[in-house]
Amino acid sequence: MINLKFFTSVLMASFFTVAHAQTVTLDYYFNRETKKDVSGEIYRFHYLWEDAKMTGFSMWGDVFKKYGAQINSLETAPTLKSLANTDVYIIVDPDRPEENPNPNYIENQHIKAIAKWVKKGGVLVLMANDSTNVELKHFNKLAGKFGVTFTHNRNMVKDKNFLIGKIDIPAGNEVFPKPKAVYLKEISAIAVKQPATALISDKGDVIMAVAKYGKGTVFAVGDPWIYNEYVDGKRIPKEYENYNAMEELSKWLIKQVPVKRK
Repeated sequence: MINLKFFTSVLMASFFTVAHAQTVTLDYYFNRETKKDVSGEIYRFHYLWEDAKMTGFSMWGDVFKKYGAQINSLETAPTLKSLANTDVYIIVDPDRPEENPNPNYIENQHIKAIAKWVKKGGVLVLMANDSTNVELKHFNKLAGKFGVTFTHNRNMVKDKNFLIGKIDIPAGNEVFPKPKAVYLKEISAIAVKQPATALISDKGDVIMAVAKYGKGTVFAVGDPWIYNEYVDGKRIPKEYENYNAMEELSKWLIKQVPVKRK
């Protein structure tokens, strides 16, 4: 005999999950790095959902899906129209000419569109890198809209001196509720002013920051520290809990999306 009460509750839960699934969009416009394979064919790599190698974000995408979100990518410039169906928008490591001979820079029209989208309730994630691996001039114009500036390099790890990249996360902050050590290598520190506030600091430097902007939220960090290389459990010491931190961050980002954003 079918337990109608149980069946109904499962059906309702499934409907709620589908009806309220958030869309997490990863920028593929400002980050467009390419390589040649052994046959000479050019292919995209670095911080992509579909990249399952150590350079990709495939594991992060799986975590978002695990918590009920849908993942998407944006190959074109961000506009209010192109962001209309996005709840969380992630911009990672915008290209320099050394990485892409024809980089797409973050310009004023992009900043205006993104800011309006955040103000309406969008959740924006800004992930920089050390200054030799990211285009900071234009990226900082966008970040500055929310009180964030990526500044000097730090955690410049030599060889396998992992201790240089260690960041201790204390208990009780809003994003990472459990204390842990995480690993961030070759990053930009952050300067904050209103509306941004420091979330995680180390030795006098802000490592991660958050900002409320209208109905929306911004999370900023100076490195793409949760790509496959640093969450697969194979390449850094077991004491570093990057994977667990990635799960906590993902859940927090989803929760920041207003129920009635659109």
